[in-house]
Amino acid sequence: MNNYQWILSAIIAASLAIVGCSKKSAVDTAPLEQSFKSADPAAQSSAEKAVTAIKSADFAGALTELQSLAKNAKLTPEQRRDVEDLVAQVQKALTETASKAAGEASKSLDDMKKSLPK
Repeated sequence: MNNYQWILSAIIAASLAIVGCSKKSAVDTAPLEQSFKSADPAAQSSAEKAVTAIKSADFAGALTELQSLAKNAKLTPEQRRDVEDLVAQVQKALTETASKAAGEASKSLDDMKKSLPK
């Protein structure tokens, strides 16, 4: 039984890695990048960190950075709207990635069960 658990863990880990790396982000960061070109250096740096995290599919890190950025009182209405829009896109991408990973893990588990001797 211990070998079974180890194999299952390896399959799930591989599935998550494949799903996480297989697709580039569908999140459009261009509006945020454009609206923060003339922002103060701190806000601009925070926006750049969020964009970098999104492009590397680190959606959790991007959300943290975007939420921090949204708390900045000096944002223009356009910047605030762009941050909120990007938060929604990142949350959607995070949900889709998690759902796809769960589906792949379930499929891998089913395939492994079928391949085990009876």
